[in-house]
Amino acid sequence: MDYGVFTPAGPFWSEAIITLIEDSKTGEALAFNVMRLLPVQIRGQDENVLHLGLTMVSPAARGRSLASSLYILTCVLYFFRRQCRPFWISNVSQVPAVIGMVSESFVDVFPRLDNPDVPPARHLALATQIMAQHRAAFGVSDDAPFQSDRFIIEDAYRGGSDNLKKTFEEATPHRSDVFNTLCADSLDYDRGDDFLQIGRANAEAARRILRKRLPELRGMGLSLQLVSLFLSSLVAPVAQWMNPRRQQGDLRARGQS
Repeated sequence: MDYGVFTPAGPFWSEAIITLIEDSKTGEALAFNVMRLLPVQIRGQDENVLHLGLTMVSPAARGRSLASSLYILTCVLYFFRRQCRPFWISNVSQVPAVIGMVSESFVDVFPRLDNPDVPPARHLALATQIMAQHRAAFGVSDDAPFQSDRFIIEDAYRGGSDNLKKTFEEATPHRSDVFNTLCADSLDYDRGDDFLQIGRANAEAARRILRKRLPELRGMGLSLQLVSLFLSSLVAPVAQWMNPRRQQGDLRARGQS
């Protein structure tokens, strides 16, 4: 691969969020994820979309849910770092397990299972900007066609991500067959298609992630959910309103004109 963090030059490193999981006993690197902030405009305001980016897991460490931990727990930390302000996410993949994980973890994700052919206006605006300005973030060449009605990138594995192309049989399936069927029916794996997913992370997504990722902690997991509810319902609004210099989008009331 010769894109993103695999290229030493360019601004990618300054715009990246890199998460590394190591073996606590040996210090050996087990998995890493590289997310990138993609500058866009939403309703005329400058904002960033968090692109979930590339995740790699050592073969010896596979089957331990490290990939999903890298994706979603990093997003929860980023959510709290932003004073619990909602933000948009994007993801490019042909792997059913990843497509399903993003769909189940975040909110307002398109493509949707119930209506995969009608993108909402804001999702379409973000997808158009990402495909026009930020293809290099996920290693897709400028001439790869984009189906804007279904958010499918055709022949996506040219532009740096060439060696990531998989057959449907090689791609990790999701535990729910609906996502496997969606990918099998929508994507041409011989050509090398990808879905571009657009969604949002907010307090509901954070609670959803904590419920899913921390069931084994029982009492502590419940405590973290209650803390999340407290932060999102009381502390976050106060922190957001006390900082008038930052755009809050739907969270800050507009003055009367």
